[in-house]
Amino acid sequence: MKTDHLIAALVADRAEPSRSPFLRLLLALMGGILLSLAVFLALLGPRTDFMPAIATWRFDFKILLMLVTAVSAFGLCRDMGRPGAPSGSSRRLLLPLTAILIALGVECATVPSLLWGVRLVGTNSLICLTAIPLLSLAPLAMALWAMRQGAPTSPILAGASAGLLAAASGATLYALHCFDDSPLFVATWYSLAGAFVTAVGAFLGHRLLRW
Repeated sequence: MKTDHLIAALVADRAEPSRSPFLRLLLALMGGILLSLAVFLALLGPRTDFMPAIATWRFDFKILLMLVTAVSAFGLCRDMGRPGAPSGSSRRLLLPLTAILIALGVECATVPSLLWGVRLVGTNSLICLTAIPLLSLAPLAMALWAMRQGAPTSPILAGASAGLLAAASGATLYALHCFDDSPLFVATWYSLAGAFVTAVGAFLGHRLLRW
């Protein structure tokens, strides 16, 4: 049997309401986020100047960017978690990518170049690199569990999308604690932490999502 025919047969055999994969992934992700929220409140908690920070565009942009990335990654994860994923699904990530590039341009245009390095390094880079993966563990586990109920055509890409979704979820929580709001910091350290979680998701997807 050819691969295309096999995929078509799998789709037919697993016919179910169109929203079922969406709801399964959403409920799994919510469960993972609740677990991560408990860890966040126990170990980190919101920053002490949370209310004044809301009045600044950098803090608001950081939170919004993480949420937009999470929503985009959710759609990608849903697509990759079923056989015959639509082509061009990765284009969902163009919105957060475009947003951070614009923010970087604004930051570099409004902040003296002598301060770029200071803003990039920040004060919490090591905490960022450890806290985001930690807060991503439960969402990653739950997202992979939800995707195992489907039949992803590419286990590695499916796992990577689950890792990206988990990283964005964990980063959203961590952003509430982090005092470094500069887009230069976010683009560097949040991306490094997210890339690590995405790579872990790809590795686990190769091991756990094969059929």
